[in-house]
Amino acid sequence: MPDEISYTTEEIAKLLRVSKLTVYDLIKKGDLPAYRVGKQMRVDASDLDTYKSRAKTGLPSFMNYPGQPDAQPAQAYIPAAGAPAPTFRPLVITGQDHILDILAQHIEKTNKNVRPLRSFVGSLDSLISMYHGESDIVSTHLFDGNTGEYNLPYIQKLLIGCPYVVVNLASRWAGLYTAPGNPYGITAWEHLAKPGITIVNRERGSGARVLLEEQLRIRGISPRSIQGYQLEESNHLGVAGKIARGEADAGVGIEKAAAMVGIGFVPLIQERYDLVMLKKPGNLEWIDTVKRILQSEAFRKELQSISGYDLAQTGHILWETD
Repeated sequence: MPDEISYTTEEIAKLLRVSKLTVYDLIKKGDLPAYRVGKQMRVDASDLDTYKSRAKTGLPSFMNYPGQPDAQPAQAYIPAAGAPAPTFRPLVITGQDHILDILAQHIEKTNKNVRPLRSFVGSLDSLISMYHGESDIVSTHLFDGNTGEYNLPYIQKLLIGCPYVVVNLASRWAGLYTAPGNPYGITAWEHLAKPGITIVNRERGSGARVLLEEQLRIRGISPRSIQGYQLEESNHLGVAGKIARGEADAGVGIEKAAAMVGIGFVPLIQERYDLVMLKKPGNLEWIDTVKRILQSEAFRKELQSISGYDLAQTGHILWETD
């Protein structure tokens, strides 16, 4: 394969037919060299080929490494001579909100037995990845139109037979982005179906996409009646940016992104942003760490410096199974 080709962790997982968690573990141990591009970890094709060759011959990760015959790859953890092997395990945290990065920093400082890794996927895909054993801490903000409840209806359906705990991270306003000055007078979900309005959507599986789909469903509005429904962006800033550039008239998202790019925002629902953790025997220690962090004054003070969040329930256990 040409050296210039590189793969995301998701692509590597598919190529090797393993979970993303396994790929993260290979990267963390230095068996699979990787580097970060924006929010993504990437692996060069040549490094993937080298890993596969080593795996076939049974050679350890630091042997026969191209261009470094007497050295280990820079990404590898190299213990001192005679030191015990590292005991930490990777801890995959899903979601895109910045407060998850803050949580990861607190976890790394508090518990040396785990090493947080971030995976930037949507709420529904996060829960599915947890069911398949590919993530450890899932963030979710999924609205259920039948009950008016956030998250629990989805968690209880998708994690059947799995012991878990649901803890609140924060609450925040969600609603509709509009062009500055709101020239179309958009103030409600049904206004998205007005003639002449073009929206930009979020990707399938994201909390914002599920929110829009549920709001349209309970109002009997067909997505086909909304111009631009198939236009997708993978994050709130991407949606807000298209509206700021005049490429769309409206979209679904959270208040903070609208303020960052200077567009209008119509708050329509306060969504609950929760964390889900599986209560496996090997997870109980770090789950206790996460609970203590979320309930700590230090963590709350750090979040208070960020506008747009309601921390009234932060750290509150919303649901727990045996």
